[in-house]
Amino acid sequence: MTRDPAPLTPTSAADSAAWVAPDDLLLLVDRYELSMVEAQLEEGLLEPAVFSLFTRRLPESRNYLLACGLDTVLGCLESLRATPATLEYLEDAGFGPRLIEWLRDFRFTGDVRAVPEGTPIFRNEPILEIEAPFPQAQLVETIVMNQMHLQSVLASKASRVRQAAGARRVIDFGLRRMHGADAGLKGARAYHIAGLDGTSNELAGRRWGVPVTGTMAHAWIQAHDDELEAFRSFVATHPATVLLVDTFDTLEGVRNVVRLAGELGDDFRVRGIRLDSGDLATLARASREILDDAGLAAVEIFASGGLDEWKIRELIRADAPIDGFGVGTAMGVSADAPSLDLVYKLVARAGSVRMKLSSEKTTLPGRKQVFRRVEGGEAVGDVIGRAAERGIGRPLLRPVMRGGERLAAGEESLETIRRRVRDELSILPPPLLDLDPADPPYPVEISPALAHLRDEVRAELEHQVRG
Repeated sequence: MTRDPAPLTPTSAADSAAWVAPDDLLLLVDRYELSMVEAQLEEGLLEPAVFSLFTRRLPESRNYLLACGLDTVLGCLESLRATPATLEYLEDAGFGPRLIEWLRDFRFTGDVRAVPEGTPIFRNEPILEIEAPFPQAQLVETIVMNQMHLQSVLASKASRVRQAAGARRVIDFGLRRMHGADAGLKGARAYHIAGLDGTSNELAGRRWGVPVTGTMAHAWIQAHDDELEAFRSFVATHPATVLLVDTFDTLEGVRNVVRLAGELGDDFRVRGIRLDSGDLATLARASREILDDAGLAAVEIFASGGLDEWKIRELIRADAPIDGFGVGTAMGVSADAPSLDLVYKLVARAGSVRMKLSSEKTTLPGRKQVFRRVEGGEAVGDVIGRAAERGIGRPLLRPVMRGGERLAAGEESLETIRRRVRDELSILPPPLLDLDPADPPYPVEISPALAHLRDEVRAELEHQVRG
């Protein structure tokens, strides 16, 4: 039994504000993983093992999920290292010399097969499979699950928002209320993959090349004694901005934009107005009429304020003249479905397949492949089969890392992944792209060969349990 180390006291304000640094990444594990690795080393369980990552079921409000986060996972696997400080911490925590020495020269040397990022996936389908020496494959469980879960949840939510908005622009406004800095940064990447048009997150622009855009806050208007003066002052610095018009009286704010246009004449370059509260459909119609009557048909209307895919669909069905949407909290925390039943399970070790029989948590044994069957340009169903099977459909899992080294298939550009999302969604049955639950849901079957192996292993395990 390990003991808890003495609590650490931050030595500076920077320590208190620190994110997970590369030198700390190896400790981003659950304690039981280190305990299991230590026991594996003591027992000599070093043979290759295969772990499969999948979600047992889809949330009730999801017809599909988008696989997202693979790039982060591969980057983590490539960079996992133990520093002297890490080893000292683990020694203080009571771990023994065998684990410490094993970690001293640690480098992930395993293989990874995964569905490409941006691929729609369904229940029980392996998103990725890791084959590595048993202790290595066990050690990386939490970081793999953490990053794939977060980004797949957020990409899937954003995909619904994208579908609801149709051709209208959608901007990510979620950073300030998301669950931490990592979620905010990785989320902006996931949203871009899902098809959103931009983000307010400046760091995401630098890190991922996501288009960054923004408007203004109510504080700017409130800081001035007069709304028109606030507009006048702001466009002096940012002439092609979007003006927030709902601080006091929305329609009077729109009229102040018209007054500003009259003052500036040919120098008026304001791109749009933003509605952030109230009955957005009614206000959008009235605002459009005011702008059009003033000859400002080119000024767009942008809406925000507690939006999600349902509210966007409602606005579009009401024929509200809104050109784009800013979506924040509901998408940033995936409010209606914030978690997946995502699991990472042992399916083979030392050349022998493994299986779990727990009630409602049974797993499929062995290395697997997912085949997508397409007929007449439309996906008609998926088949989960054994890894060596062929001829069932288009195989989705592909090698992305070998011997701990990333392969070309694991180095895709964001634009390549965005195109994949568009292409893959375009072949799904139309009901799957609706916000309402598809009836029937997308079919996922098990191949006869995998079903035979499952039944064979189940019978053997049940025989062992009965003695």
